[in-house]
Amino acid sequence: MKNKNDISVMLKEAGILFAITLIAGFLLGVVNELTKEPIRIQQEKAIQEACRAVFAQAASFEKFEYAPDQALAEELSGMGVKLGNVYQALGSDSSMLGYVLESTSTQGYGGNIVLYLGVAMDGTLNDISILEISETPGLGMAAPDVLVPQFHDRKADSFVYTKTGATAENEIDAITSATITTSAVTNAVNGGLKAAQILLEGGAGNE
Repeated sequence: MKNKNDISVMLKEAGILFAITLIAGFLLGVVNELTKEPIRIQQEKAIQEACRAVFAQAASFEKFEYAPDQALAEELSGMGVKLGNVYQALGSDSSMLGYVLESTSTQGYGGNIVLYLGVAMDGTLNDISILEISETPGLGMAAPDVLVPQFHDRKADSFVYTKTGATAENEIDAITSATITTSAVTNAVNGGLKAAQILLEGGAGNE
């Protein structure tokens, strides 16, 4: 049976542990509050830079609340694609120039591939920009250099990749020995284009 001294020591140690936990939690809360705003600012800056990379003609970008309907959501899911943020690309006079869409492929060789694409009002794909990618070095990681430039200023309802040399407006040359990455990027672009086409046709409403 423990004596009173043992119980006193246990209570003292428990009190010290509780105080340490309480102080640590408080400090973590303070650090979180101090860093939350700078992190938000950096994230917003990264988004604006990504938007400008795919829609250089725009003067500003405004977030547009849009969610795919069930049919489109199921179609995108079948492609291994998730639609993220959507932004309106605006001119210096606030006129609508098109949309910037965030599209994620969940079927990359090394994980998700997140990209932005800018689509003008006439359906032209201005550019794409890859924000996140973790493919194989020397193979899939060549996507920003090999695939991205091929989508510049192209107009097509959807794209396909080829291993024998692109000859049509909707064809993209695959990365040698990295067809999984090529397919993932192409699907992410096609998914974004499908959503953009609905937006341009006026088939989406604000939430």
